[in-house]
Amino acid sequence: MHVKHHIRGFLRARGIDVVRHNTKRLLKTYGIETVLDVGANVGQYGQQLRSIGYHGRIVSFEPLKGAYAKLREVTRGDRSWETLNYALGDTEGTAVINIAANSYSSSILDMLPSHVEAAGESYYVGKEEITIKTLDTVFPSVCPTRSHVLLKLDTQGFEKKVLLGAAQSLGIIDTIQLEMSLVPLYRGEALFDELYHILRDAEYTLVGVEQGFSDKQTGQMLQIEGTFHRYR
Repeated sequence: MHVKHHIRGFLRARGIDVVRHNTKRLLKTYGIETVLDVGANVGQYGQQLRSIGYHGRIVSFEPLKGAYAKLREVTRGDRSWETLNYALGDTEGTAVINIAANSYSSSILDMLPSHVEAAGESYYVGKEEITIKTLDTVFPSVCPTRSHVLLKLDTQGFEKKVLLGAAQSLGIIDTIQLEMSLVPLYRGEALFDELYHILRDAEYTLVGVEQGFSDKQTGQMLQIEGTFHRYR
């Protein structure tokens, strides 16, 4: 069965009807005031938000020194866009991250051959020691208003770790966008089914799905981006 049909069947069996989400509409519908952009790389997502007219607060987390330097340049002069040079996970401390040739595929986890075969520019070219904190530890300082928060995760297989380190914060965060792999791309990553159940157990509803990373040769969908919202 094609992966896309498997997902549709999985969701329909649970009475879930999702639509392709439009970021601009999503921000307006849920009244988003603060965006936590985790795994920001050089600020691509934040720039997208600004380009569609979002003027609210953005807090971008990027652990790589090179990418962070570029992120700082992108955000220069934007008083509502804060940058932090560390990763988020389920523990506090340091770790070694693998640096990918394309930068944005960099991950703490080992990359599997399936990823490199699908995107040749994603191979690792080096390593770097980084700082890791938990969202629960930093949440009071990065979200002092504690309302209408969107958590955006683009952490290359580390999504489950970030969510585990945000166990207390999830009760406050309204909306979550995250990459969800359909096949293993990084060793030890949580796939779609597991991430879906983690968020359902935290009382989030899947409200939108977008196609993400696909194999350039075969066209197979390898990742989707899911949007979850907590209805109060």
